[in-house]
Amino acid sequence: MPPHLISHSSSRPSSESTKTAASKDLKAPKSSRPPPTLKPGSDPKTSSSRSNPDSPHASSSPNSPTRPRKLPVLVFIHGGAFVIESPYSPLYHNHAALLTSEANVVVLSVHYRRAPEHPLPVAYEDSWEALQWAAAHSNRNGPETWRNDYVDFDRVFVGGDSAGATLTNHVVHRAGVHRLSGAKIVGMILLHPYFGNEKPNKLLEVIFPACSGLHDSRVNPGKDPKLGEIGCGRVLVFVAEKDFFRDRAWAYYEALKKSGWGGVGWGG
Repeated sequence: MPPHLISHSSSRPSSESTKTAASKDLKAPKSSRPPPTLKPGSDPKTSSSRSNPDSPHASSSPNSPTRPRKLPVLVFIHGGAFVIESPYSPLYHNHAALLTSEANVVVLSVHYRRAPEHPLPVAYEDSWEALQWAAAHSNRNGPETWRNDYVDFDRVFVGGDSAGATLTNHVVHRAGVHRLSGAKIVGMILLHPYFGNEKPNKLLEVIFPACSGLHDSRVNPGKDPKLGEIGCGRVLVFVAEKDFFRDRAWAYYEALKKSGWGGVGWGG
């Protein structure tokens, strides 16, 4: 079934559009996702809705359905410590719109269910479902015709920030271990990943009761013995100099290099 979409024009979002996105995020019940609607300036030819309002996806795309060449796709997973924010939040709404404009890329923004109403690992499964949904279009027989014809699934990128980076690592690693068919993930971008380490995390103890402990690879991927099976061509780990999680991100970066996997870069 096709997900609901958020379509942006190829220019920066208007203030009216931003206010609409903010209003939806603030008024939506915490335990459910906002209903599918078209944003001001959206193109009905590239926007649709699904009968199930609990879709774990939302997307943005350049407003050019007739362009002759195929576009790369970015699957983006938002942050917020697994408990706040959504693709409708102004921060991520504007970010997706800017990416479509400046990078000329299709953006699929994952709308995963949030804790504590939906404890982890629900967000992990929603994110994996979103990536699989995108890959289903690679044989030109996916549920969204526009993506079948205009998205280059040999140029797929997956990225996220904070908790979204944690989810990003999980789905890209899962794509490698389980051999995601169809889509070729060229690169993964981890922005300030919210990784665990050897110390207890009080928040995760509450929102992730099924976590198997400090070495659970879903929250502490540096401890995963199969880390080198990550399913992409290149990895960029970007962390600000004074980020609280910088040491944890660096430990992941070092573990990935030691696994024998090439193509990892560090920024920040």
